[in-house]
Amino acid sequence: MNQDSNFNQLFVPPSQRDRYQGTLNAPVILVEYGNYQCPQFREMHQLIQAIVQDFNSRLSEKNSICVVFRHFIEDSIYPQAQKAAEAAEAAGAQGQFWQMHEMLLTHQEALGNGYLVEYANNLGLDICQFLQDIFKQVHVDRINQDIASGQQSGVVTAPALFINGIRYRGRWNMEQLMAAIIAASNEVP
Repeated sequence: MNQDSNFNQLFVPPSQRDRYQGTLNAPVILVEYGNYQCPQFREMHQLIQAIVQDFNSRLSEKNSICVVFRHFIEDSIYPQAQKAAEAAEAAGAQGQFWQMHEMLLTHQEALGNGYLVEYANNLGLDICQFLQDIFKQVHVDRINQDIASGQQSGVVTAPALFINGIRYRGRWNMEQLMAAIIAASNEVP
């Protein structure tokens, strides 16, 4: 058995503590590791969103794919990613995680503190609560748990993707990713 093989497996399985879209008992579960400042993560996420939409439009069962997002931040490469992650989690505490997630990815080049407050305001969040969460670093433990779970699974850089617990190492294009997801959905008993 090759020593690298445990780095192809997702160490921490998806659970209720995760940020996810869909249901955790879906036949295909995609776990994304990324951060809001990484251009490759934005591309991967857009690809996955397109594939999920395509799957859901073709299948009668709408919850055939669950997408889990976990933070993976490399401070030296992406200095604004940590604050952006905290902003997403602060928005999540107010029930707006995915809205903030999309906004941060859309405005990836503008992640300074002023912009984060502007995005929170655009989403109608309680700004005092939002700022207090960030100032007190309320969500740092959750973010660090995501990073640790990625490291345990062999993730060293974002983006990384696991399909049904197995690391995806193919190309980031529609055809190959779609083929891998279809293969995973066909493996489900």
